[in-house]
Amino acid sequence: MKVLDNPQSARQVCQSWRKEDLHVGFVATMGALHDGHLSLLKRAIAENDRTCASIFVNPLQFDDPKDLNDYPINMDEDLEILRQCGCDMAFSGTMETFFPEAGNPDMIRHIDPGPCASDLEGTYRPGFFDGVATIVDRLFRTVGDCKAYFGEKDFQQTLVVKHLSSQLKGSGIDIQIVVCPTIRSKTGLALSSRNQQLGTVHIDIANGIYHALNRTQLAWRSSVRDRSTLTQILQTTLEHPRISVDYAEIRNPDDWNSSEKAMDSAIALVAARIGGVRLIDNLRLDQPQGP
Repeated sequence: MKVLDNPQSARQVCQSWRKEDLHVGFVATMGALHDGHLSLLKRAIAENDRTCASIFVNPLQFDDPKDLNDYPINMDEDLEILRQCGCDMAFSGTMETFFPEAGNPDMIRHIDPGPCASDLEGTYRPGFFDGVATIVDRLFRTVGDCKAYFGEKDFQQTLVVKHLSSQLKGSGIDIQIVVCPTIRSKTGLALSSRNQQLGTVHIDIANGIYHALNRTQLAWRSSVRDRSTLTQILQTTLEHPRISVDYAEIRNPDDWNSSEKAMDSAIALVAARIGGVRLIDNLRLDQPQGP
């Protein structure tokens, strides 16, 4: 596996692959890799001739400096995981290599994350999606034409990167977004790099998030289609003295900003803090659960 410490070298490698008519798969990460990341990588490897991954903790998407400082980092371990998985190339970088203009932060051109970024995560993490769109734009321009793999756990983020890919087509860059199912523990907890910050007691409490999502899906399967009723079930089931909920909402996944009361398709989304750690999760109500 090639290991590169700057995006410029990574761009050259990806260009050389495409000159050989090789199809490229790409997985963007912030490190602290877990089985959720590996599921993306395995699918990328299976569907492409060459696969690359990025490891970069992007300061632009953190509104809380403590959150940034607490984010788990273990580059050597992550690279070994990528190597064993069969990844062909891994690249990282610094703010200066991704953003040569970073010496003057006002010169960094922030990318519009699109119409699906204005609420939920956009409300509770101001500037988050601006930061995501800005770094992903640089990553996509580094890798070039490819299939890019993202996890459904970050559902609202997948809407942002889909919007970004549509904008890049106007610049002649063809990014095909592949959204992969959420990977869960045996108890249903969505795998996340932030889970490393949870103690055993907090993990037990965090399992309540999936319980609430599952309970809401059961209501849907019992023909409940009213948005307010589904929302009430979700929020009531989440109630716990040690769960601080940012949001627990029902949305139409195909029409994010719809205000319809009777739902034809629906996704339940949750963001909550447990033991000081912020977790997000979601569940499509109108689709069967994966294995």
